[in-house]
Amino acid sequence: MQSTLIDGRAIEYRIEGPADGPVLAFSNSLGTDLRVWDALLPHLPPGLRVLRYSKAGHGLSDLAGDRSIAAHASDLLALMDGLGLARATVVGLSVGGMIAQALAAAAPDRVAGLVFCCTAQKIGTAEVWNERIAGIRAGGLESLADAVMERWFSTDFRETRPAELAIWRNMLTRTPAEGYTSVCAAIRDADLTEAARAIAAPALCVAGTEDGSTPPEVVRGLADLVPGAAFEVVEGVGHIPCVEAPERLGRSISGFLKEHGLG
Repeated sequence: MQSTLIDGRAIEYRIEGPADGPVLAFSNSLGTDLRVWDALLPHLPPGLRVLRYSKAGHGLSDLAGDRSIAAHASDLLALMDGLGLARATVVGLSVGGMIAQALAAAAPDRVAGLVFCCTAQKIGTAEVWNERIAGIRAGGLESLADAVMERWFSTDFRETRPAELAIWRNMLTRTPAEGYTSVCAAIRDADLTEAARAIAAPALCVAGTEDGSTPPEVVRGLADLVPGAAFEVVEGVGHIPCVEAPERLGRSISGFLKEHGLG
């Protein structure tokens, strides 16, 4: 277990790989923690310096009240500073992809490349997020867990891998409600359209055909905004391809890193 303090708040992270390796930094999705990337790591190229962390209010990281997407990006930048990481290719899943966009806008010199997994420059509407926040405050995360699982994973995954499904459902429902709703509000209030248009780093946008949160046409909208971005679709998977199809996502990321000399 590794942790650091950012503005007096504990942030959980793990860093692995050679100290002089190209840095790959991962930012997790809403309702997950740094373990969401576990199955992906064996499918990445050797020699990388891999940083994972749990954003504020998730995993073992402290709650931080109401924080914007830009503030979450500042947390990642502060973590990189503390670890002496000058530049990184950032892989962001869902809201983690929004955090990656905000980091690229705030500190473009620190971003070598970007992989956007199942994300967009704007996700959902204010009405959708306000309804979700109200539902959690009334009935807790348990009240929406089954609906979230339907968006996270394909029908095949839910029907054939029940033990894994149960673990991911547990991760969701054991996320602090305050941490979850804070990130819901951050997503609700974020529109990163201009930030996406200004990205200069190489970028790859990846979508899952069975994604109920950010379907392929939504992710394609982000790819159309980011100059020169590549777009790939992973067939038969939902919102969390690093869990459902880690080998296929790993091939996409590995190919992107090789193409741009990033790993």
